Amino acid sequence: MAGLRVQTLIFVLVTALAILDRTFVEANFDKNFIVTWGKHHIGTTNGNLRLVLDKSAGSAIRSKVAHLFGTVEMLIKLVPGNSAGTVAAYYMSSTGTAHDEIDFEFLGNSTGEPYTIHTNIFAKGKGDREQQFKPWFNPTNGFHNYTIHWNPSEVVWFVDGTPIRVFRNYEKEGIAYPNKQGMKVFASLWSADDWATQGGRVKTNWTQAPFVAEGRRYKARACLWQGPVSIKQCADPTIKSNWWTSPSFNQLTRTQLDRMQKIRSGFMIYDYCKDTNRFKGVMPPECSKRQF
Repeated sequence: MAGLRVQTLIFVLVTALAILDRTFVEANFDKNFIVTWGKHHIGTTNGNLRLVLDKSAGSAIRSKVAHLFGTVEMLIKLVPGNSAGTVAAYYMSSTGTAHDEIDFEFLGNSTGEPYTIHTNIFAKGKGDREQQFKPWFNPTNGFHNYTIHWNPSEVVWFVDGTPIRVFRNYEKEGIAYPNKQGMKVFASLWSADDWATQGGRVKTNWTQAPFVAEGRRYKARACLWQGPVSIKQCADPTIKSNWWTSPSFNQLTRTQLDRMQKIRSGFMIYDYCKDTNRFKGVMPPECSKRQF
């Protein structure tokens, strides 16, 4: 019996590793990404990414392949010192006017003032779903993990393993959800001093340039987008490699919920679902739904 249990365990482990291998990408930035702008402002060393911004240009990359459902993550170190007016972005997006998009954006600030972690989601071209947080750590003195988890049930944003936001699928109730378009992964550093810092009141100090943000250990454990056929394939819970369709990923655990609530109660600074003036009292329909 003991031998049988060992054989069974070995089989399960081998199967799990095989499943993981078919969905796992640990990126060499040179190999798996292309430069979209700022070619001379981008560097890679030992697999690490260096994005540079100065007055002449910013920089941006995108993945060569797109995904539909799964998890993408990257360790990011933000621009230190006076980063006012700068925006470091890490997000997933499809193309076209009815595009889907899941965002992390990091809005810089004056020296000594905290960054803003800006999140948003677009579904079929509809966005305006911003939630913002002040970091509970210094995002410039080391690398921190930023993860997007996306499956047919929900999208979850994680920071260093702690969930900070959830957007659930209420498509059956007429609320658009990103589940029919593959999305590529983007990272960029650019100037947006007309809005990024304190509503545009604080401008970029170009005497502090060049501004540098760094990334490393990008990983994608996600379903490879191969066109419309992937809409069904990537959501099929009977396909073993579709680990994200497991019921255990349909809802955060009690521990995760508790950790998220502490972050949201202590560090959230904006929630579109509470901005009644912006929407003139006619709130987006998902605001009345349970998200987590």
